[in-house]
Amino acid sequence: MSSANTSRPAFWRGARDAGPFLFVAGPFGALFGVVATEAGLNLAQVMGFSVVVIAGASQLAALQLMLDQAPAVIVLLSAVAVNLRMAMYSASLAPYLGAAPLWKRALVAYMNVDQTYAVSVLTFEDQPQMTLAERLSYFFGTCLPIIPVWIITTYIGALLGEAIPSDWDITFAVPVAFLAMVAPALRTPAHIAAAAASVVLAIVFGGLPYNLGLMPAGIGAMIVGAEVERRMGARFTPPSGGAK
Repeated sequence: MSSANTSRPAFWRGARDAGPFLFVAGPFGALFGVVATEAGLNLAQVMGFSVVVIAGASQLAALQLMLDQAPAVIVLLSAVAVNLRMAMYSASLAPYLGAAPLWKRALVAYMNVDQTYAVSVLTFEDQPQMTLAERLSYFFGTCLPIIPVWIITTYIGALLGEAIPSDWDITFAVPVAFLAMVAPALRTPAHIAAAAASVVLAIVFGGLPYNLGLMPAGIGAMIVGAEVERRMGARFTPPSGGAK
């Protein structure tokens, strides 16, 4: 059977498995568009932000700092700190997708977000017999309900935001959005420990200017979460055989 014949079903299976995340990516994309416009960004800036970053948590964190008029370097460092988890995602996917050509790995890196990673890595672990071509197709399939929807709904939200009167302050939606994103992710003791650590560290470092406490809180939370998972005996086993 040709690679194309096996890859096509894998692509659509990935799209189907990630389909439920439409109900997350759509509303949050629209919310970011609205709040970013309310914060003073024009349509081009909102869309550039969303297309380049594609990460709701770091985009909202950066937006909050921009609202607080933090220096650009602080905004950038905070966004990077929030997105450090993507490095762990990439390391986890490397045994499955690392043999792909450079341009395909670059696309994977660009579209490697919480939802595409979570759906893909669980499938790769459960089905080690998948070939490299099938894994790539499956991963790109998971992107179909996430990446285009995020960008399109951001655009819609930005258009809606431009129609909202300037005296309607809806920036309160930023912390609400964070709570809505974090709560469903608290599925394991490691997740709960990381969340608790982030709260404690955010309080401890809350007096730092420009919300700089976000960085030690985020980094510390990831360290705590990783340590709890390590102590619980979670071990990653790469797929055997290296089939392509």
